[in-house]
Amino acid sequence: MNASASSWSPRSWREFPAGQQPDWPDEGAFEAVLKQMSTMPPLVFAGEARALTQTLGQVAEGEAFLLQAGDCAESFDAFGADAIRDKLKVILQMAVVLTYSSGVPTVKVGRIAGQFAKPRSSPTETIGELTLPSFRGHLVNDIMPTAAARVPDPNRLLQAYHQSTSTLNLLRAFTKGGYADLHQVHTWNQEFVASSNEGQRYERVADEIDRALRFMKACGVDTATQPNLHEVDFYTSHEALVLGYEEALTRQDSLTGDWYDCSAHMIWIGERTREIDGAHIEFFSGVRNPIGCKLGPTATAEEAVELCERLNPERIPGRLTFITRMGADKVEAALPALLAGVRDAGHPVVWACDPMHGNTITATGGQKTRRFDDILAEIAGFFSAHDAEGTWPGGVHVELTGDDVTECLGGAEAILDADLGSRYETMCDPRLNGRQSIDLAFAVAELLRD
Repeated sequence: MNASASSWSPRSWREFPAGQQPDWPDEGAFEAVLKQMSTMPPLVFAGEARALTQTLGQVAEGEAFLLQAGDCAESFDAFGADAIRDKLKVILQMAVVLTYSSGVPTVKVGRIAGQFAKPRSSPTETIGELTLPSFRGHLVNDIMPTAAARVPDPNRLLQAYHQSTSTLNLLRAFTKGGYADLHQVHTWNQEFVASSNEGQRYERVADEIDRALRFMKACGVDTATQPNLHEVDFYTSHEALVLGYEEALTRQDSLTGDWYDCSAHMIWIGERTREIDGAHIEFFSGVRNPIGCKLGPTATAEEAVELCERLNPERIPGRLTFITRMGADKVEAALPALLAGVRDAGHPVVWACDPMHGNTITATGGQKTRRFDDILAEIAGFFSAHDAEGTWPGGVHVELTGDDVTECLGGAEAILDADLGSRYETMCDPRLNGRQSIDLAFAVAELLRD
């Protein structure tokens, strides 16, 4: 039986079955790290989380579109200002394409500054002749294929906190300090995108924005005093998988008395941990952040409605986002019943499409990959299902990088199986590169216009 709201605390999840938690070898050391983290400053603030809920409320009402994008899993090793800037560039480019081409405001949420943990289908994996504990992301252990590297280390939680702090500082500087100025749309074009067909298409949009800004100025509009033209609101998110980390960063807001998970503006529950009587649902039910929940092809309308009632009983628009991950061949059959069930129950959710995780395949060389055409096909099926049910296709949730990787097959540059090994750099799942990401944004913009 679920705990009532009055009995909820940041620790109450511990009374419920918790999946995907690391087997910490020294519980005392783990608890000592959590105690230390509980005294550290929050990474984000309650007011910022409330602002995102209000903005996502516009998405729930069909008046805006959510772009949630970023790394599959952040790394302690590949970390630096250039990597953060290049990832932000791609997301800003995609948002400009979506907003300008469709006329719909775009809410920008990064999978960044906290996306360090990954769920695994098995507690062990075989590498060569070795069977080792699975790599669970740098929040927990190391990817090196040795027994020592795979031992969960609670000190990694502290490292994740400090790296997230640095990342957030830089993101705030970029998005509020002039880098996100619409007058700079040309400077966001990375070299490898600028030399591609997608980049040239983006440049045409940038030229049109320049002309629009010049027209506004000629009409007497002082664009220099319009903050919306010079900075953007950019929010962070991650899968809140390791609940001890989330507990340690949960704070009570001094203004409202409500609890917020201050590790990110938005957090989500994965497909493997959304059990209605599980620890993740218990934890999420008590924090007031905007939250997400992944739904795969086996989810039923009854389950979706039950999750709504458990996670958003007050029916606050923007509080709950369902992120569907069906697969290109299943989305049009599996999604409509969920849309209809939630709509008929009167719950104001945001619907977003994760076209990545349901389309993962194994290439001939053994690498995990995704076909770009399958990714676009799932998004098209997502829009088609919403069109049939009269609901709003509220957003997309994609894994991407600012690096010129070769991890997903196809796209305008026609990446083949044989090309995967040339720049396959992900620690976990395959990501879209910059060219593919811009191409995807144009495809989504066309669906929004239609």
